[in-house]
Amino acid sequence: MSRRLTIGLLAVFVLAVAVYWFGFREKSVEADVQVPILAAAIGEGDEAVGVAGNGAVVRWLPPPEDPPLPRLPLDEIPKGGKVRGTALEQVRVLAAVPDQLRPYVESSYFGDSGVDVTLTSGIELRFGDATQAARKWRAVAAVLADPSVNVLSYVDVHAPARPAYDGSDYELPPAP
Repeated sequence: MSRRLTIGLLAVFVLAVAVYWFGFREKSVEADVQVPILAAAIGEGDEAVGVAGNGAVVRWLPPPEDPPLPRLPLDEIPKGGKVRGTALEQVRVLAAVPDQLRPYVESSYFGDSGVDVTLTSGIELRFGDATQAARKWRAVAAVLADPSVNVLSYVDVHAPARPAYDGSDYELPPAP
């Protein structure tokens, strides 16, 4: 009996090691750390903290200095570690900024027309809400790239298939 018990225990041990080795080892040892992509900042200078595209406040990753992240008009970091409401709408719009336009985006606020983004040149971009944010940014890029447009005050992309723009207050930012 004792020999059978020893062989049985040995077989169970070998089977357990085999299941671990071939079934779980690769999955359980590998860490999967994903660094969030920051879309906006709250505060300025050394006190600034980044906000990821999903609205999570990221305190452990310093915001980049060049180009700086667009600023959210919040006086303090929200409790709970996430932005909500109109600030979250702004973050969703800012998370969709194409890489080529990112250096020209200065700030965002929630105005009468919804989410508004201000470029470093002063041009106001009117988004409404964050739905179809990537498509709305493509419409903004198309207006800014139009050679017949030299100066603007605003670009309204509530309806991205038909962007509206007008004004003569600000020159277009230089091409990237």
